[in-house]
Amino acid sequence: MNLAKVVGTATSTVKHPSMQGWKLLVVQPQQADGVTPDGHPLLAIDAVGAGPGEIVMITSDGETTRELLGFPKTPVRWTVIGIADE
Repeated sequence: MNLAKVVGTATSTVKHPSMQGWKLLVVQPQQADGVTPDGHPLLAIDAVGAGPGEIVMITSDGETTRELLGFPKTPVRWTVIGIADE
């Protein structure tokens, strides 16, 4: 699990079937200080209704993502699993 800041949304005209109906977010991973960017922005499936500017918890746990999407094989790597409290 990592913390990231939602920096935007993504729109796709063609999606893998496992991604149909899911909102895509562009998230910027953060270092431990919660301010400094850590690497490149990532594309994540939104499972909690997060929006731009929010600090979220993301995971790359494949089993959780496959269970959430209901697909045994999906190209999704990152999933937003929570919104950090202020």
